[in-house]
Amino acid sequence: MSDFSKEALKQRLTEIQYEVTQNEATERPFSGEYDEFFEEGIYVDVVSGEPLFSSKDKFDAGCGWPSFSKPIQNTTLTEKEDHKLNRVRTEVRSQKADSHLGHVFPDGPEELGGLRYCINSAALRFIPKADLEKEGYGEFLQYF
Repeated sequence: MSDFSKEALKQRLTEIQYEVTQNEATERPFSGEYDEFFEEGIYVDVVSGEPLFSSKDKFDAGCGWPSFSKPIQNTTLTEKEDHKLNRVRTEVRSQKADSHLGHVFPDGPEELGGLRYCINSAALRFIPKADLEKEGYGEFLQYF
């Protein structure tokens, strides 16, 4: 089990990764490495390595952040009401490490289920399809 203490995370994560996952910051729109990134693979929590999303469910929402229609199978995300910005939004967090990931909105493409998981690139680590087995995520090869 990884050490999720603040001290360990400050040493392991970049400043923006730490601020996003631990302090609920938001990276600037169109600044994240995965916004316009569409290689095959999965996205995991940068803190815990917990599988979160598949490239199969990623779409270009034009909002400036990576967008997904749903979490990868067998993944449970934690949702909670967020009253910042003077409106109610639904915050999305990873289950194992409780990392802040972003928000989910009901304005996604209807043909994909109608949801848009708007996620900070800084909260994610991408595992290419070719590396899934060696990185310990071989069970997800079945999705490709």
